[in-house]
Amino acid sequence: MEFRVLGSFGGDSPDCRMTSFLVDGEVVVDAGAITRALTIEEQRRIRHVLISHTHMDHTATLPFLIENIFGTHPEPVSIYCAKQVMGAVRRHLFNNDTWPDFTRIPDHVEPSVRFHEVVAEEPFTISALPGGDLEVTAIPVDHIVPTTAFLLRQGASSIIFTSDTGPTERIWQVANETPDLRALITECSFPNRLQAVADVSLHLTPRTLAVELGKLKRKVDVLIYHFKPPYVDELRKELESTDLPCDLTELIQDRTYTF
Repeated sequence: MEFRVLGSFGGDSPDCRMTSFLVDGEVVVDAGAITRALTIEEQRRIRHVLISHTHMDHTATLPFLIENIFGTHPEPVSIYCAKQVMGAVRRHLFNNDTWPDFTRIPDHVEPSVRFHEVVAEEPFTISALPGGDLEVTAIPVDHIVPTTAFLLRQGASSIIFTSDTGPTERIWQVANETPDLRALITECSFPNRLQAVADVSLHLTPRTLAVELGKLKRKVDVLIYHFKPPYVDELRKELESTDLPCDLTELIQDRTYTF
């Protein structure tokens, strides 16, 4: 699985692009930075988009992607998300007020985008990718809006992207039960001094991340993402000094990982 980091932060600044990952050149996981990180030609290769939740740092460039690639492929772009996420994305993004409704452009029979409802813990397959078929399973996590993690499996390897979450349970159970798990990507958004903000918004600090990682009972690579731009340096220092139950690595923007 070729996994390219288009953006790995929980906000936007010149150095920090919002959350978005590219799998095998054709599948995007969240849409915070697609059009900021990819050329038009690279954008035209995208045929599938997985959306974990509705927050703008995970959806902001989706409308611009659809506009940029409009009319360049006979088949619509497939957007996969949970039912509640789908309703909000259609209501707030593709509504003809904020942005044109590309589910009806050119018309409802042959639209530019097509939504697919994802049901929790029911795997589905995206076929014919360069690296082989990609199996996707959505796992609900605990965030302030409905949010799903994604278990991605290709061949004999799988990874988990928790998306944004506060303290949660099921995703760690799934991680412990997945024998071919190679890596787990999870979040850390606020420094410890902003614990109250993290708690009310259901994000993690280094302190609560340490507790969550204690639920992981197996040895896999743990990659951290979603630092809020104003606190990047502070978070790096705090994570270095926090007594964590396992080693972790910060996910690096613009790097391509192979799992």
